[in-house]
Amino acid sequence: MTDNIENLVLEQLRAIRSDIASVKEDTREIKSRLIMVESGIASLRRDGGDFAASIADQHLRYDRLNDRIDRIEKRLELS
Repeated sequence: MTDNIENLVLEQLRAIRSDIASVKEDTREIKSRLIMVESGIASLRRDGGDFAASIADQHLRYDRLNDRIDRIEKRLELS
C-alpha cells in the first residue's frame, strides 16, 4: 500500500514538473515577443520623431520662401 501511495505521489510530482517546464518555456516565448514589441514601439517613436522634425524643417523652408516672395513682390511693386 505504501509503495502504491509513493508511486502516486511521484507520478503527480512528475506531472507538476512537466507542467512547470511547459510554463517556463511559454514564459520565455512571451518575454521574447514582448521584447520584439517594445523594440517595434521604440522604432515607431523614433521614426515619428524624425517625421515631425522633417515637417518642422519643411515648414521653416516654406516660411522662408513666403518671405522671399513677399520681398520680390514689394521690389516689383506687385503687392
